Amino acid sequence: MKKTSIVLGLLMLAVGFAQAQKLTGAGATFPNPIYAKWFQEYSQAHPGVEVNYQSVGSGAGITQVTKGLVDFGASDMPMTDQALESSPIKLVHIPTVMGAVVPVYNVPGVTDIKFSPDVLADVYLGKIATWSDPKIAKDNPGVKLPDQKIIVVHRSDGSGTSFIWTDYLSKVSHEWNDGPGKGTSINWPVGVGGKGNEGVAGLVRQLPGAIGYVELIYALQNHITFGEVRNASGKWVKASIEGVTAAASTAKIPADYRVSITNAPGDNSYPISSFTYLLIPTKSTDSNKGKVLKDMLSWIVKSGEEQASQLSFAPLPQALQDKVLKTVYSLQ
Repeated sequence: MKKTSIVLGLLMLAVGFAQAQKLTGAGATFPNPIYAKWFQEYSQAHPGVEVNYQSVGSGAGITQVTKGLVDFGASDMPMTDQALESSPIKLVHIPTVMGAVVPVYNVPGVTDIKFSPDVLADVYLGKIATWSDPKIAKDNPGVKLPDQKIIVVHRSDGSGTSFIWTDYLSKVSHEWNDGPGKGTSINWPVGVGGKGNEGVAGLVRQLPGAIGYVELIYALQNHITFGEVRNASGKWVKASIEGVTAAASTAKIPADYRVSITNAPGDNSYPISSFTYLLIPTKSTDSNKGKVLKDMLSWIVKSGEEQASQLSFAPLPQALQDKVLKTVYSLQ
């Protein structure tokens, strides 16, 4: 009996070691608040599994996962056809949640500013330089706007949040589309750079007269004022889970999930909305690690989605969750 117990104990210990895995990931800062929560809870529920995620920006995340430096990447910007084809590691996009990018500002004494699409583009082009500019005043009747210089803040790192912001500006401004364009890293016409959503939020808080763009949760957590934006239907909309969900409801989701939902139609649609993705190798070189990664992804869909709204992210619609689960199960 004693010998049997020892053998069983050794077998259980061996199984424990086999299950013990450390997953590493890197990428987008946009979803980092919900990812930090998910990865911690998954690790707690699965003893021996450790998930280490570095929020270094979408650009760095894509670079690291395509070079095989991490087990998974994360990006708010879908990879291009060329980037996917040239990657030595074949990857699939797994949408996780949806979120909003908001225009945050620090204008002493002013707590309610509306931003039309052309104003946001002109501010970031450097064509509107003061808060009292007639174009801003026109959208904000009755608001006492100071004759104060606008300090434009943008991301300094390769950023999916920047992609969402510039993807939107490219859709609403021909001058922006023909000039700086869209991307994770662009040549900004004006402004100062901050690293990560955290860095942009910090600079806006510190600099009177500043304007920047961050994911909604960073504005809420840092108590930074953010404005309403006029959407494609001409309605003024403040970022919310409902507004992001409305923006996604009209989108035709392709088989590979790569889609833009900025400037979506609909009275309730928040115009600067986006999916965010985990970039997952289609075939793992480590079978045990691959099994844990698949299990974690299925856990995110089955258990994590319901937590998204707690951190001001919009969960995936149920039909999309079901589709994503099939993709996860197909991974090798």
